[in-house]
Amino acid sequence: MEISLILVPVDFSDCAANAFSYGKKIASSWKAELLLIHVVNSTKASLVADYTKEPIEDVKKRFTNQAKQTFRHFLDDLGRDGLVKDTIVSYGSPFQEIAIKARELQTDLILMGGYGSRGKGQIDEIFFGGTVDKVVRLLPCPVLCVPMGWPIENI
Repeated sequence: MEISLILVPVDFSDCAANAFSYGKKIASSWKAELLLIHVVNSTKASLVADYTKEPIEDVKKRFTNQAKQTFRHFLDDLGRDGLVKDTIVSYGSPFQEIAIKARELQTDLILMGGYGSRGKGQIDEIFFGGTVDKVVRLLPCPVLCVPMGWPIENI
């Protein structure tokens, strides 16, 4: 198996930063490229629009612009190392958008943090599974889940 394109979903949490560090190490070893994706959660955007009485398109645009700006800071802090091919900001259900982009871009590997900004033990994760669980079920390509605190030297 050859790995030339790795997709790393990013929610800008410490866990995502850890997964990105792993992604850089793996990409460097395999001479692969990294694609980073952040998904603006449409359910959360709808809740904000309902609460603030703003049009959903305005909330979507604001969240998308914030994500693009946060990507710049994220990469400034963690470095591109010449391995990041592109960053993608998508809108929808995170696990579905990750799966769609992975298929569309024919990624060889998805590398995700074990849990993101929501933390552990949330009710819907207990009953329905987290984003990682859902992505694993939807895709035929390998999905590597990197738990927080796992030493990078283990690769």
